[in-house]
Formats: sequence, C-alpha cells, structure tokens
Amino acid sequence: MNFLNFLVAGVSLGSIYAIIALGYTMVYGIAKMLNFAHGDVIMIGAYVAFFSINSQSLPPVVAVLLAMAICTLLGVMIEYLAYRPLRNATSLAVLITAIGVSFFLQNFALIRWGSSPKNFPTVVPFGKITLFGGDLIISGEAITTILTCLLVMVLLTTFTQKTKMGKAMRAVSEDKAAAQLMGINVNYTISITFAIGSALAAIAGVLLCSMYPLLNPTTGAMPGIKAFTAAVFGGIGSIPGAMIGGILLGIIEIFGKAYISNQLSDAIVFAVLIVVLLVKPTGLMGKKIRVKV
Repeated sequence: MNFLNFLVAGVSLGSIYAIIALGYTMVYGIAKMLNFAHGDVIMIGAYVAFFSINSQSLPPVVAVLLAMAICTLLGVMIEYLAYRPLRNATSLAVLITAIGVSFFLQNFALIRWGSSPKNFPTVVPFGKITLFGGDLIISGEAITTILTCLLVMVLLTTFTQKTKMGKAMRAVSEDKAAAQLMGINVNYTISITFAIGSALAAIAGVLLCSMYPLLNPTTGAMPGIKAFTAAVFGGIGSIPGAMIGGILLGIIEIFGKAYISNQLSDAIVFAVLIVVLLVKPTGLMGKKIRVKV
C-alpha cells in the first residue's frame, strides 16, 4: 500500500502546483507575459491567513477569503504599477521587472514579519481517512486540496467558456488589437486576469502551508518555480494543461523522493521537463501557433 500512499501524496502536492500553474497560464495566455512574482503572492496570502487565524482569531474560512481579497488587490496593483507601463516593452524588460517585484515582496515580508519560520495552523475541519485496515491513510489536507483543485478547474473552465468576461479574455488572448477594435477594454481584461490568478495564489498558499506547516518569506519561491514548470510541462496557456502538468509534476516529485533519492527529486522533476520539451516543445496540451511574417 506504500505505492497508493505515495500516489495520494503526489496527487495532493500536484493539485497545489496545478492551482498555482493556473494563475501562471492565465496571465501568459492573455497578457503574453510571465509573472515571476506569482510565487511571492502565494507567500503574502499565506501570511495574511496565518495572522488572521492566530492574531485576530478569525475562522479559517474567513481567513482564506480575506487572504484571497488582499491578494486579488495586490495582483491588480502589481499589474497596474509594474506591468501596465511596460505593455509594449520587450520581453526582457518585463522579465526584469517581474524579478524586481518578486524581490520587493520577499524583502517586504522579511522586514514586516521576520525571517523565523512560523507554524501554520491547519484550515481543514476534518481529520484523516484510514482505509484497508490502516494501510492507506489519506489526510484531510490531501482530500481538501484535491477537491479544491477540481472545483477551481471546473469553475475556471466554465468562467472562460460561458461568461462575457471569459470570452473577452479569450479574444484578448487571440489578438489584443482586434479585441480593442471590437470594444473590449484590454487593460481591464488583463487586470481581471491578474486578480483571478492572485486569488488562486492565495488559495494555493493556504493549502501549501496546511500540508507543509512552516511559513517564511521564501515559502512561495520554490513552489512557484515548480508550478511554472508544471504550466510549461502541460502547455503554457492551456488551462487543462496546467492542471494535468501540475498533478503529473507532483506525482513525479513524490515518487522520485520515495524510490530514487530525496536529494535528487527536484533534479528529476526538471530533467523530465527537459525531456518533454525536447520531444514536444509546446508541452503536453499546447498547440503550435503559426505566425505570418
């Protein structure tokens, strides 16, 4: 039953990567830029939830909603102040700005909350489930994470396919200039995309710290990088691809730790990504785009 325990752990970890990757892939798919500050928004959301629960004694659900609200506002501010002025700039300028925003958020957290790790309380109201006479144990955090990932995926897919704003996002993703000629407010649409991605980052931060309870200013850095890897793995710009890539990446990481080497698990994850990109550069569910020149 160790195999099943590892599989559940991999799927739950991959579900967190998938939620983060959805934020990456939405921003890239619509704004055609990589928001490398996304991992630090995860960290801010986790800190907001932590102090809401510990200092203000708010219920976990309220703390999560508050974290989502603050991260949504933070995402919109980052887009407006840091990225919107660079809308027509080179990719390198946007990349450097994203790294600068990332360092700013990390150092803000370091000054405001210190570098000492904090023990994050669980936000899951129920305990573990034991099956097969105790051979298979599924934690409440794992169940909550997997169900949350599925719910987010369904809601996000429905939103992008059925709502007016979702259709505007898809139009902006295809051609910003044409979308603007059709009366779509491109800047507003991109801001909404950042808002949704940042709200998802807050959810991912709370779930991540519920599973791995130590919280510090670099909490979101490595998960953010791995989630970006998952987005590329699945096909960046594809919502289903982000989910599949995240879950597969989590499974590969956990099985790498269990059966190969705990120290080499990260190297294995990135090695698999390299192989996938060599075989299928667009990712598992990415599409080739033909550009007329």
